[in-house]
Amino acid sequence: MSPLPAPDPAALEYSEKAAALIKGEIEAGGGWIPFSRFMELALYAPGLGYYSAGMHKFGATGDFVTAPEISALFGQALAQQAAQVIELTAGNILEIGPGSGRLAFDLLSELERLGQLPERYFLLEVSADLRQRQQQMLARFAPRVEWLDRLPAAFSGLILGNEVLDAMPVDLVAWREDGIFERGVSLVGGQFAWGERKLASGELFDIAAGLAGGGHPLPNPLPRAGEGAHVKGACFDLGKEKNYVSEIGLAARGFIATLAELLEKGVILMLDYGFGQNEYYHPQRSSGTLMCHYRHHVHDDPFYLPGLQDITAHVDFTAIAEAGISHGLNLLGYTSQSHFLINSGITDLLARTSPEQASAYLPLAAQAQKLLSPAEMGELFKAIALGRGVDAPLAGFACGDKSHML
Repeated sequence: MSPLPAPDPAALEYSEKAAALIKGEIEAGGGWIPFSRFMELALYAPGLGYYSAGMHKFGATGDFVTAPEISALFGQALAQQAAQVIELTAGNILEIGPGSGRLAFDLLSELERLGQLPERYFLLEVSADLRQRQQQMLARFAPRVEWLDRLPAAFSGLILGNEVLDAMPVDLVAWREDGIFERGVSLVGGQFAWGERKLASGELFDIAAGLAGGGHPLPNPLPRAGEGAHVKGACFDLGKEKNYVSEIGLAARGFIATLAELLEKGVILMLDYGFGQNEYYHPQRSSGTLMCHYRHHVHDDPFYLPGLQDITAHVDFTAIAEAGISHGLNLLGYTSQSHFLINSGITDLLARTSPEQASAYLPLAAQAQKLLSPAEMGELFKAIALGRGVDAPLAGFACGDKSHML
């Protein structure tokens, strides 16, 4: 019996419809689809995907808790950085994947207190249900808040995304002694199952680029015993290791490239969990980083209840930086979430509440601990900034630079 919570009958029916859609695509594809396509359908299929439908995802009653749901201090600290970018660019704010709207609310509330509200705050949201919740949350700021169905053709100011890149489809690749295999999804007895295709020697480059006809080098095949393999200069001394599975976040790279093309002047600021490439493809991380979230349970079965659970992978921040730089952006900063929030004044924000007011201060201090502690979100989560036409150092990256780890 599965240790995961059972869905109610309505949710189960919903998941069965999502599964039927995916199975139909597998059959139409000759019995196999890349995992990235499975993940795309499970998360974003219109009306049936996890993020495109009306399931409650965030907070204590959802599937996971994000930093804005933990504490208003998160959005208030981001507002300090946002204020600097608005001042430098005379631009607006565009938030990608705004979730419940809590981050936008806290950020706008703090910018209002600072007297630095942008003329417009745009939100790009694919879920009609979440958009409705955001509209309720942000009713006070209605005159300057606008929802978008697609990215604008051009933008100046701050483009912001919190836990956006980790939810973008990834390709799965298995490196073995006998070659490199792309992992996909097939059907066995009418149920989802892993299926693979071996890549020819001429396909030892990006999976997506391989399908399209060009691209960046992939990590080399896993070595046979005693040999070495290199990923961005990091030597893999894998000895007799025979299997290595990991992800390649091609959709996230493409998304950053798209944002780079539309950014006229400003900053792209992304916060998410992940690593630089040397750490991402570390020999000890031989099973990759793919994971699923369902009602606050973390597990590794992406085939469980499609449409009802989140599927994520850690972010390869080296690839994100390279995607931006190759499209004309400058790397403006890369650091841990802890350093970014401290640089952005989170301790000063906490100090607004007197420790003598224990009933108010102690919960805030506990929230700050979750955001900052290395044992919680402080080190695993990173902040990266890419920009165009912004020369001044960004306040959020004043100390704790980690760009040498990209």
